[in-house]
Amino acid sequence: MSNKDKPLFDKKVLLKKMSGKGGWTYAELPEVKQDKSKPFGWVSVKGTIDDYAFKQFKLMPMGNGKLFFSVKASIRKAIEKEEGDYVHIKLFSDDSKTKIPEELIECFEFEPKDVFATFKSFGDGQQKAYIDWVYESKSEETKARRILKMMNKLKLGLKLHQKE
Repeated sequence: MSNKDKPLFDKKVLLKKMSGKGGWTYAELPEVKQDKSKPFGWVSVKGTIDDYAFKQFKLMPMGNGKLFFSVKASIRKAIEKEEGDYVHIKLFSDDSKTKIPEELIECFEFEPKDVFATFKSFGDGQQKAYIDWVYESKSEETKARRILKMMNKLKLGLKLHQKE
């Protein structure tokens, strides 16, 4: 088995919740070391939490040199687990590039060519931020509005969280 095939992490862990309103549900991963070459020491991973598969996910720093895996509500709902439950997490390094959904590529075809060029000029993290924002929509109507807003921001050369 090559190092690429060897998991970074593979065990059962307890889900915890950060205190305060809107606190994240997370799992501590003290065995996984921060990547000093990446912003904030992030580590990009793919893998499974229980039987839920994911990819292009970033482990976040806790501020004490350790990393944690934030477990979004959509994942918790899919695996039917909450704070206080144990989950099995298996992680592998993920250095794959962000895949642009075909639906978005079709939307870019209706825009001037420089809009797609602007999007492609952004780093992988910024492209993923736009894609995640669009596809985390709860309705098709909201997704359509977000695609339109994304195209307008890109026409202005703006990243997702920059003001128009």
